[in-house]
Amino acid sequence: MGDTEISTQTARLRNALAGAVGNTLEWYDFAIYGSLAPIIGNLFFPSGDPLTSLLASFGVFAVGYAARPVGGVILGYVGDRIGRKTTLIISVSLMGVGTTLIGLLPTYEQIGLAAPVLLILLRLMQGVSVGGEYPGSVVFLAEHAPQKSRALFTSWPVIGAFMGFLIGNGAAAILGGLIGDDALEQWGWRIPFLLGALIAVGAVVFRRHMSEPPTLGRLEVHGDIPFVEAVRDYWRQILQIICLTLSLAVGFYLLFVFASSYLTQYMHISTSSAFDINTYALMIMIPIIGFGAHVSDRIGRKPLLYTSSIGTLILSWPLWSVMHHENVYLVFIGQAGFATLFAIGYAALSSAMVEALPAHVRCSGVAIGYNLCQGLFGGTAPLVATYLLARTSDDFAPVYYLMITAAISTIAVYTLKETAGKPLPD
Repeated sequence: MGDTEISTQTARLRNALAGAVGNTLEWYDFAIYGSLAPIIGNLFFPSGDPLTSLLASFGVFAVGYAARPVGGVILGYVGDRIGRKTTLIISVSLMGVGTTLIGLLPTYEQIGLAAPVLLILLRLMQGVSVGGEYPGSVVFLAEHAPQKSRALFTSWPVIGAFMGFLIGNGAAAILGGLIGDDALEQWGWRIPFLLGALIAVGAVVFRRHMSEPPTLGRLEVHGDIPFVEAVRDYWRQILQIICLTLSLAVGFYLLFVFASSYLTQYMHISTSSAFDINTYALMIMIPIIGFGAHVSDRIGRKPLLYTSSIGTLILSWPLWSVMHHENVYLVFIGQAGFATLFAIGYAALSSAMVEALPAHVRCSGVAIGYNLCQGLFGGTAPLVATYLLARTSDDFAPVYYLMITAAISTIAVYTLKETAGKPLPD
């Protein structure tokens, strides 16, 4: 192996780690917020009704996601016109500042209405950050990747994201076990947010040493803003990205954000046990995503996406039935089943999105489609599920919602052209 080849492989590994670590921070934050949503609801939105406080807390969670499309437009423009590297440094810096400041926020009891207002503003800032992070990182890595290993390379940000979710859930679980639920609610909830500052610093250091992909030097700069051109000329591909992402976005946030609160409030499972179930299910997802990405590079994107969407459509009801139980082992089996289905889909999704769009609108187009789906449907899934439960008194109402999204995603996979192993469109 020559020095040039070693140098290239080292650069690719460094870029992959840099792409992953930013997603680790961003999903770490969303994991700890979702896991601590009942506590945050009580501290920032106090009410005599715990359900009302929880709805308010999930509402702020959704607000952060509503800002994602705005972040996608802004940071997508930066990525398509200035550089992928600049986008990724900006996005991770914004997220790190927001996560740290949430850990320092006074509560409603201390400063009144200003507390929830500040929390909402910080979540909006983080939403803008997330809008550019995941799309920017998968585009960056796809443009650096060997043609026959594109899914494997673009799986790194996904694995990094789930590592962040795993660390966030694990931190909440360990902290709750060490200091107890009372201390966790009084002051301990701040610790996981403040620890996010360490991940942010590491991400910025990694990303300062990234190299721009060779594609960037060949970009054709048009007169139009990338967002305008993407929506006007590539709206079909953007709609396809939205529908492909739909069941994964809704399913993930139902099972790994909403389910924690559901299990504690409706199934009377302890907070620490709910955290443990989430943590172990996430541990299952990470190797499946890596292996699934390798398989996708061999057999294509569509087989894995079909397996995920059709499997979710058929198996959601029985898996939720297994979770609808006070036995923690049965709950884990059900959640592990969902985790497997979602991991298979995520293994192929990133590469499929990137391969659908040409270079000069790639950041913008992926960001618009992915973030619209996450903002409208993913981030709102815990809120919608909580509302459906309260409105219908049917414990399976969230599952019916998930099954509808799986049917839509299956149709989108059918319309998808197979792009595995083919050059990225210019």
